[in-house]
Amino acid sequence: MTAPGSFAHELIESISRTLPAGTLTHVRTLPAQPARTAPWPAWADEYLHRRWEESGVQELYTHQAQCAQLAWEGTDVVVATGTSSGKSLGYQLPVLTTLATDPTACAMYLTPTKALGSDQLLAVNSLIKDHPVLGNGTKTAANPAPYDGDTPTEARSTIRETTRFVFTNPDMLHAGILSSHPKWVRLLRNLKYVIVDECHTYRGVFGANVALVLRRLDRLARAYGAEPVFILASATAADPAAHASNLTGRPVTAVTEDGAPTGEKTFALWEPGFIEGAEGENGAPVRHPATTEAAAMMADLVAAGARTLTFVRSRRAAETVAMRAAEDLVAKGRADFASRIASYRAGYLAEDRRALEKALDNGDLLGMATTNALELGIDVGGLDAVVMAGFPGTVASFRQQAGRSGRRGQASLVVMVARDEPMDTYLVHHPEALLDKPVENSVFNPHNPFILRGHVYCAAVERPLTEADVAAFGAGDVVAELTAGGFLRRRPRGWFAVPQLTGDITPETAHGMISLRGGTGEEVMIVDATDGRLLGTIDSGRAAAQVHDGAVYIHQGEYFIIDELDLDNYIALAHPEMPDYSTMARSTTDIRVIGEPHARVNPSPGLWVANVDVEVTDRVTGYVVKLSDGTVSEHIPLELPEQTLVTRAVAYTIDPLVLDELGIAASDVPGALHAAEHAAIGLLPLLATCDRWDIGGVSTALHPDTMQPTVFVYDGHPGGAGFADEGYARFHEWIEATYEAVKSCQCSSDCPSCVQSPKCGNGNQPLDKAGALKLLGALVTMTAGLSARVAPPSA
Repeated sequence: MTAPGSFAHELIESISRTLPAGTLTHVRTLPAQPARTAPWPAWADEYLHRRWEESGVQELYTHQAQCAQLAWEGTDVVVATGTSSGKSLGYQLPVLTTLATDPTACAMYLTPTKALGSDQLLAVNSLIKDHPVLGNGTKTAANPAPYDGDTPTEARSTIRETTRFVFTNPDMLHAGILSSHPKWVRLLRNLKYVIVDECHTYRGVFGANVALVLRRLDRLARAYGAEPVFILASATAADPAAHASNLTGRPVTAVTEDGAPTGEKTFALWEPGFIEGAEGENGAPVRHPATTEAAAMMADLVAAGARTLTFVRSRRAAETVAMRAAEDLVAKGRADFASRIASYRAGYLAEDRRALEKALDNGDLLGMATTNALELGIDVGGLDAVVMAGFPGTVASFRQQAGRSGRRGQASLVVMVARDEPMDTYLVHHPEALLDKPVENSVFNPHNPFILRGHVYCAAVERPLTEADVAAFGAGDVVAELTAGGFLRRRPRGWFAVPQLTGDITPETAHGMISLRGGTGEEVMIVDATDGRLLGTIDSGRAAAQVHDGAVYIHQGEYFIIDELDLDNYIALAHPEMPDYSTMARSTTDIRVIGEPHARVNPSPGLWVANVDVEVTDRVTGYVVKLSDGTVSEHIPLELPEQTLVTRAVAYTIDPLVLDELGIAASDVPGALHAAEHAAIGLLPLLATCDRWDIGGVSTALHPDTMQPTVFVYDGHPGGAGFADEGYARFHEWIEATYEAVKSCQCSSDCPSCVQSPKCGNGNQPLDKAGALKLLGALVTMTAGLSARVAPPSA
């Protein structure tokens, strides 16, 4: 708990008075930690050493020194320490010293976000602008430069010819560098370092794609004679060495002991109260929205003198929370403070984002509402408090966001406001899962044949595949399939890429056919029919559920109604309109098991748990119109084609006799299974770095493939992203957390905090919370022998 009279204690008391309906479920204060330092290495470039000392870095933190030394010695390394612990110096020191020592050496920096890349490029340019070897105008200048989608066409050839330190992202590396590698021979031949920043963000389908892009980069660099060292930076991770190794395909040494100092930090978990008289779907009670509570908290904290950053989950919420906080400050008589509140999100111009970052850093702004665009390593300091409007999706992100406050050694406060869903409910009542346990595994599967297929073909386009390449990719079956399909041709020197005569895939178009961010590869364009403006795109596999005729679509805070979805031509036409309702698709889903299980256990009589391949067939049948007070006004039918997905699932099958012994009547089995399925989907992100929208589920009292009551939870991506595999491997831990979440919810029957799902295609019918509690409690007991991690299934 906080000490009475402390700054954090006073802030929490003020919040509790402002929001009397809410509940403070947990408070914990972590003590300040002193710095642990190490001397500068003898090999450090003298000019850079002096520049860093002038900026106040008299000695290195121990993790900076360890990371720099390993990289300098040629060892692949991942540094996984807290937010704002100075990880960038740990890789900048060996990279820039090498560039200064060897006038031909080159390096590549990869970032998951444009803002972070810009921040790092600015820092490097500031460091070396007057360097006698690397500085501007010298014959050996490093010429650090960005190479991304915003790089002007006329500047690209100059960058290819002159830069020795290119700042790019995985998408551009794949589509703009590897696809044109002959133009990048100079850089690839002399590539000494590859920096992969914020590598914990690479997970799921995106992570699998990035892993294969990095393998292709390494393969080409070595073909040109280079032996690059990989340096990865991560937030605190469960197993950073394993994650980094899975990304790069190479052994990686982890540096995890954080030597940076930290100020005293207080964590508070907050559960909003119920709105009196409000009823949601099927009469469920409704809590105050997390964004509303967070806006009131930010106003309260700013009024008390705490500079505050509030994280929200959407662009629109960032605008809304900032506006409401400013209104609350005006109501408190602090109009002067209200003018110093702003929002920050992706979509702003680069110069506007930079101005906002500077204003927050120097104190011109007192409060800011932001999406996770400010979660990663952008340098913003001096914050006293962080408010999170809902769990940010992973424990890793929670710790990243929390680390934004108190980074200059001052005491700080972090408040997480629970949203009305199972994961948030569980965490505010089980703080140990948030504050004491290791972060989730960053799950992805680079051996997924659906993902591997495109990258293997691209690799063959870049350079014929050898036997060693095929083994390194683990792509024997995929290569055989591509050869049989006419995409590859075997010759004495290896496998060569060839166009398919009957298709549109050619060596020239191969790279453009891969979407690193996931999906089927086909994107539906969402167009404003009134002016022809492209609003955005959506994967065709999800279009029927999200941009069907009549759907409400939100784009950067603007509201639109979808007039027509044309799946044949991959276009959805919309018009601007501000409706007083929202829409939600209704659908039917069938699932069948394909082949034999990858893994299967029988932990107790009458219970089987398996990891299986499945074919999921989903058809949107209509949508409901939900009014602003949560009530459903009408159901509108639709005629849309079926969508089929082949993927991986974790499934459990339970004998009807066991259900009968638990007191679950046959008529209640569908509702009990359905409720248990929803709750489990909501809690899987606790173990695997996924979002509930990345996974789906089906439950049935009699499945034709098992002839038993069965629950499936499946990956929402072709071939699977690794989420179901993680659920199988940690089944007991997952189900135990699910049981605790449902049990701790205060509702009498069911609600969004426990067993209702915001994406249920059946309108959350039927649901039986009491039956689900009986079932989940029994599963916890029956799987106690699985408390240790089950051996993961084969890829």
